[in-house]
Amino acid sequence: MVENIWDKYAKVLVDYSTNVQKGELVVISTQSIYAKDLVKAVYKRVLEKGGNPVLRTGFGDIAEIFMKYASDEQLDYVDPMTQLEYEKADVFISLGAPLNTKAMAGADLNKMARRGKATKPLSEKMLKRSADGDLKWVIADVPTHALAQEAKMSLDDYTEFLIKSCYLDLDDPVNKLKTLDQQQTKWANYLNGVKKLHIVGDKTDITFNVEGRKWISCSGLNNYPDGEVFTSPVEDGINGEIYFDFPQNYRGNSAHDVHLWIENGLVVKAEASQGQDFLNAMINMDEGSHGIGEIAFGTNEEIQDVTGNILFDEKIGGAIHMAVGASYPETGGKNVSGLHWDMIKNMKNGSKVYADDILIYENGKFLI
Repeated sequence: MVENIWDKYAKVLVDYSTNVQKGELVVISTQSIYAKDLVKAVYKRVLEKGGNPVLRTGFGDIAEIFMKYASDEQLDYVDPMTQLEYEKADVFISLGAPLNTKAMAGADLNKMARRGKATKPLSEKMLKRSADGDLKWVIADVPTHALAQEAKMSLDDYTEFLIKSCYLDLDDPVNKLKTLDQQQTKWANYLNGVKKLHIVGDKTDITFNVEGRKWISCSGLNNYPDGEVFTSPVEDGINGEIYFDFPQNYRGNSAHDVHLWIENGLVVKAEASQGQDFLNAMINMDEGSHGIGEIAFGTNEEIQDVTGNILFDEKIGGAIHMAVGASYPETGGKNVSGLHWDMIKNMKNGSKVYADDILIYENGKFLI
């Protein structure tokens, strides 16, 4: 029987990304009926590998209803079944296929911030278990009209874009991911010996203390598509200003021309030409949301422009991204927040990165 694209996709997610083993509890989640074909293929593959799949499905507009009608007490409530999953699951496979990428654009910003604070312990537990090697997880998407529209593409063009970004057009996408990892690991190993990064560009002059922090190559184990090298900088060691020319999308909302000023690791001033209220609400979400949780280089050359989908956009080859909010424990990061907002900056316009005063990256390319 000829393998279809969904079976091929599922094998990458189950065999490679999460390496499902016999007896493992695998939670497969989606919020859209449009993910049905991939969900079925993943469910079947988990069974074939001897895992125990549990399916969690929903509808995209449920979150909108919750934000509209939930009281403060309900916003603060986290149900025990969900908590149990975060404690007991061996694997999480989350499949996105939105019907409407703007469903939450009109949601109350204060309620969104409050909910993010309430669910922060879940994200903390997930990150800690992942860092400890006790939990495997991956997120992936299925092409939909909503994602295509957001990217200003037809559905056929977006589908082709997704397939190529995931290397699913190749006979052996896993081999491509492993080859990518080999190159990225060389860059990560170099950066592991660096104490200070200095990024300069349009309205950008910022330094990051990265001494003692671990740089990690990402090649399909948690995100698919993938392609980045990242770390969490020393919490009080970031100073300067940085400007993000791409639109910055988060939870169905966006901010444009985001310009941040950072002192001793904290955002002290934030401006946007559009979406200022949303930017303010997210940065003021909790105690840790003024901090910086990540600095990273995107390396996926099949992704060249913003599509409005952060899963793809943060991997843009020739771009960097910096996350406001939570750090990653596996890098040595200590900042805790319900927010982790990846903000993407185009580096192909003459921007440069220095490592301990040595030029290592220019115009979107590593020089090392």
